[in-house]
Amino acid sequence: MRLTQHTDYALRVLMQAGLSNGRLIRISDIADTFGISRNHLTKIVHQLGARGYLETVQGRQGGIRLARPPASIVVGRVVRDFEEGFALVECFDRDRCACRIQPACVLKDALGEALESFLAVLDGVTLADLLAPRRTLHTLLTVPEAGRLMNETHGAPPA
Repeated sequence: MRLTQHTDYALRVLMQAGLSNGRLIRISDIADTFGISRNHLTKIVHQLGARGYLETVQGRQGGIRLARPPASIVVGRVVRDFEEGFALVECFDRDRCACRIQPACVLKDALGEALESFLAVLDGVTLADLLAPRRTLHTLLTVPEAGRLMNETHGAPPA
């Protein structure tokens, strides 16, 4: 099982936004931190905003921040929202299945069970869990300095 870059980047954006402690952060800062295309991240941020994960503020002083507390953002839900589908093998897609052994195949059920287990584990993980090593994450990620963040009335970075 492998997640798409789209999902990976969505999770990274959420983590970076979670580290900003409610302050607005620019897409360009996230792009610089992870070495990802700003245009690509803009599309992902739009989707995260449309799904209620991020608040987006337009304009020169704009940016993004989490729209809800990190503990309420379930990683399994984010993965489901961003993955196009979970057709691990051909027979998972009924419309395209041309497999001759499908009526007698045991593998499909085993893979289906494994996929459900995979998602069940992710359903037990929240963004707050991903942010638990906050100090280390701040060190590893080039989180913009307070002067580069917008709307600093939302609190200071963690000590």
